[in-house]
Parts: sequence; C-alpha cells; structure tokens
Amino acid sequence: MRKASVKRDTNETRIIVDLDIDGSGETDISTGIGFFDHMLTLLGKHSGMDLRILCKGDLEVDFHHTVEDTGIVLGKAFLEALGDKKGIRRYSNVRIPMDEALAACDLDISGRPFLVYNASLKSRKVGEFDVCLAEEFFRAFSVSAAVTLHMNCEYGRNDHHMIEAMFKALAVAVKRAAEIDPRSEGKVPSTKGVI
Repeated sequence: MRKASVKRDTNETRIIVDLDIDGSGETDISTGIGFFDHMLTLLGKHSGMDLRILCKGDLEVDFHHTVEDTGIVLGKAFLEALGDKKGIRRYSNVRIPMDEALAACDLDISGRPFLVYNASLKSRKVGEFDVCLAEEFFRAFSVSAAVTLHMNCEYGRNDHHMIEAMFKALAVAVKRAAEIDPRSEGKVPSTKGVI
C-alpha cells in the first residue's frame, strides 16, 4: 500500500495531501488557483496517482506561498508513500508534446534533491497564475521528494501549453520511475543498498 497523507499548517497556508501512488488517477484538487488546480489534476491523471490536495493559502498576498507549499507537501507525501523504495525502477526520462510545445523530464528517485529547470516562458501570467511559479513548484517538489529532476521545455510559443507539457512530463516520469520492476526481486535499485 504505497499511500501517504500529509498535512502542513503555517501562517501562510493550510494544506492536506492524500496520495496513492498505485491509484487510477482520480483527483480532488482545490487550491484557489484555477490554472494550478488544472495542472495538479493533469499531474494526478497522467501519473496514475490518486491525489487529494486541499489548500487554503494567503492568496490576497499572492500565489507564491500556495504554489510552493503545495509542492513541498506533495513532495513529502510522495517520499513517504515510496517507503523503502525496494523494487522501483528509480529512473525515467520522458518527452511530452502539447501542441507546439515540447517538454522533457528526466527523473532520478535518488535521495539527492536537485532541480535543473530550463523554460523560456514569455508572459508574466497565464490567467491569474504567475508563470515564474512553475519553477518554484518543481523545485519545492524535488527538494521535498528528495529526487533529482531535470525539467526542460525545449520549445513552444504558448506559455499555457509549455507549462502543461512540463506538468504532464513530470507526471509520466513519476509514474515510470516509481513503478515496480518485476525483475528487481524487491531490491533497492542502488549499489549502496539504500536510497
């Protein structure tokens, strides 16, 4: 049962994340930010994870705390749900098109948090969503999940499409890397014996 439930309460946000790695992509998302809810719904659907994410944040200030803190709590839930990581594939690399945009995600469930992020987004906002917050979400997730994440939007003209391609690429990469490899004999995929 690779499931986790994580709560986080601060003066800026109150967040609950329920996650089932081996779910069917069912989602219940409410952060108060329409575009971000859409991206998190895509993340659940294309990763196959069941996700319930409820966040009440200080949106009257801006969206930064809500987006970053959601990434933190989602990363912690993912890390907890993975458990001892025995039998996982560990690595994945994915390229996802979204109309004219193409995103590539390379993921290592390594225990070593690191983000490389390259995306030449052109606008300040998509709807009410500040496009710079996409990077903040990916960084918060990679640090809290203790994964090495290389996220590159190779090209695109529409920022909505570019960000959506990146979220979908992360989703599929997470699905493949967290998948149980039947040839692993239940071992941790590391010469160290632990991740």
